[in-house]
Amino acid sequence: MSLSRLLPDSTLSLLARGYAWLPDRMRRTTGPLVRARLLGKPTVALRGPEAVRFVYDERHVLRGPALPEPVKSTLFGHGAVHTLDGEAHRVRKAMFLSLLKSPRNIAGLVGEVTAAWDEAAARWAERERVVLFDEAGRVLAGAVCRWAGVPLEEAETGSVTRDLVAMVDGFATPGPRHWRARSARRRREAWLASLVEEVRDGAVSVPEGSVVDVVARHVDADGERLDARTAAVEILNVLRPTVAVCWFTAFAAHALHRWPQHRARLAEEARAGAGHHGSGGAYAVAFAHEVRRFYPFAPFIGGLAAADLTWRGEAVPRGALVLLDIHGQDHDPTLWEDPYSFDPRRFLDRPPERDELIPQGGGDPAAGHRCPGEDVTVALLTALSARLSLLEYEVPEQDLRIPLRRVPSRPRSGFVLANVRPPG
Repeated sequence: MSLSRLLPDSTLSLLARGYAWLPDRMRRTTGPLVRARLLGKPTVALRGPEAVRFVYDERHVLRGPALPEPVKSTLFGHGAVHTLDGEAHRVRKAMFLSLLKSPRNIAGLVGEVTAAWDEAAARWAERERVVLFDEAGRVLAGAVCRWAGVPLEEAETGSVTRDLVAMVDGFATPGPRHWRARSARRRREAWLASLVEEVRDGAVSVPEGSVVDVVARHVDADGERLDARTAAVEILNVLRPTVAVCWFTAFAAHALHRWPQHRARLAEEARAGAGHHGSGGAYAVAFAHEVRRFYPFAPFIGGLAAADLTWRGEAVPRGALVLLDIHGQDHDPTLWEDPYSFDPRRFLDRPPERDELIPQGGGDPAAGHRCPGEDVTVALLTALSARLSLLEYEVPEQDLRIPLRRVPSRPRSGFVLANVRPPG
């Protein structure tokens, strides 16, 4: 009998401690891995660039079978690219890479988002207070739908935004947030499945090369087009992660408030025209990377051991749950000098190594399960951080704590801005 089978189940401890659970277990462990039990399953947890390469090698770990039903019914969707491995995954993933790795497409989306932000900021000036998390979500939802070819009336933007946010907000928790996420997914899958059917029937036209067009025409590894519901799932897997940048936007505002010395440098760079139309240059990119490293987003990712394995002399049995400690690695003192200090300068001298900074997973996005939209996230956060630095506002008294028990976490207040004054 393996040692992990004798361990008490840690599921309730994980739910209670959130982001802190696995890093704390790592600190208390003297060996190369943590052994535990989650949902009754033998579990091992790893950390570090070498572990990233180990976990993202499909000869070692399969991601698809490890996704729990609650995550598929909220965050990713049943039949999504995340549930596939091998050739099926690579063919489906290539569709996303064609959409989300193209510099032209990324620039187009950033342009849509920044134009929507500038319009929204002018309206914020007419209100006494705004909640940045909510407003950024609305900006991102409207912009990504336009860019993706999803017809969206202005009156619908609020409800679509709430549903896309809910899918992210409720995937890792029991209770009302989780059930809101399930309802939101059912509603938006039905909405987009109808759109796909209308596009295929010729009743609705969308721009050639748009997300809706590409997904509707995609032929999978089996030579068949996606059924309408699965196509809807994959369209949502472009819309939802884009809207999730509202988490990082709130974190960026939090960082500028706690460490205001960064605002002047970001603003100076933006005013000088660094980047494209003030969207941010080298310091804004470094700031975006540090926001993604420093603040909590994904606690870990998991997969199932594909065979009886060995990690640094320790046995990992076939079928065991294998976790990669994302939050812990992004704060690992062996990788990051003074990891609990917020310091964008660490990314000015060199860009982050592929398997060091892993807030959205690790490995090669073309060959594995790393998020194909990571470049989009960085570009959007770079542009919005630069715009935040140029925006004048007050930060009224509010609860800015970021609870590590809540997954995904965010400032409790959503980050309230008062007396907003857009740049002239």
